This record gives sequence, structure tokens and C-alpha cells, in this order.
Amino acid sequence: MAKVSIVLEEGRTRVFARALGWPGWCRSAKTADLAIDALFEYAPRYAIVAELANQRFSVEPTFDVVERLPGDATTEYGAPSARATADSAPLRGEELERQVRLLEASWAVFDEVAATSTETLRKGPRGGGRDRTKVVLHVLEAERGYVPKIGVRTKKSEADDSLTISANRAAVSDALRSGVADPKWPLRYWIDRSAWHVLDHAWEIEDKQT
Repeated sequence: MAKVSIVLEEGRTRVFARALGWPGWCRSAKTADLAIDALFEYAPRYAIVAELANQRFSVEPTFDVVERLPGDATTEYGAPSARATADSAPLRGEELERQVRLLEASWAVFDEVAATSTETLRKGPRGGGRDRTKVVLHVLEAERGYVPKIGVRTKKSEADDSLTISANRAAVSDALRSGVADPKWPLRYWIDRSAWHVLDHAWEIEDKQT
């Protein structure tokens, strides 16, 4: 079994377990043990991303907790926020290409899930939650909010505007591969956070099919 280094981001009521070097493979729960269990349970789902990026990946990994970080209000709200020591390491060459490909694979998984999903998604016990198109728009707007942190500007798009969406993502990939100068977020962190948001909502759509 492969050993994967993970970081725990520990808030008061929520803990994130994040796999270093595998952008987007990150799950949360009420405790550290449950978050690690959730990360393991999602390995087969993340394997689809890895396969699209032509990466070898074990669906039965073991984990090595290499860092524990305090959570903040964003953690409690439901998004990973803390930056690990490893996030600040330089990212270039083959590892940069590998992580960009995993980000691109995350986009591909999200697009496929959205394209094959029902429009109506199952709501919460009090009727809360978004349907597919609103989830897609939320993800696209979040992407536009992230890209200035690596010096990129993208165009606003509708959920079905595949040409603009593809152009926006191509601009991001090109910027990452060409070497971003003085990003506001470290590249490893930026790629990881971006892929997490895309995959979190792809899996949400899958789990809320009506």
C-alpha cells in the first residue's frame, strides 16, 4: 500500500484531512479520525482524477500525518484554509506539470458529472441546497475569484458557455506552466485549493442525484 503524507487542519467543530501532492483530495469531518476515515473512503473517487491525469494511485493508501494546523473561521464554515509548510515549497518542472494535469483532470471530472446530472438535486431536511446549474455557476464564479491570486483575469461565463469556460481554464493552465511571478498564494496551495473546490462540488452533485 502507498503511504501518503497528509495535513490536518483542526478547527473547533470541523477538521480537514488533506493529502499533500494530490490536489483536491481533501475531506472533512467532526474529528481528526473521522476526517482521515473520510479521506480514505474517497480514495476510489479520487482515483478517477488520477487516472485521467495518467498518475499511478492506490485506492488503499496508508496515511502519515506530517503536520497539524489550527483551523479558523473558514475551516468552521466548511472550506480548508490553513497553509501547510509544504505548500510554500517551490513548484516547477515535472512536479508542476503533474499537479497542473491533476487540476485539469479535476475540471474534467466536474464537467462530466455536471453534464450527466439531473438538474434537480436532493435538498436538505429543511429544503436548503442548490440545483445543478446553480452549483455549476457557483464553481465558475469561485474560479474567477481564485485566479487573480496567480495574476490571471478570466471572463464571466454562463453554466453552458463551454467555449468561455475552456478559454478561461486554458489561460490558467498556461499561466501555471509558464511560471507565475510572485503569486499571492503559493502555487501548491492555489492548485490544491482550486481542485478541492471543484471536486467537492462534483462529488456533491453525484451524491445529491434525485
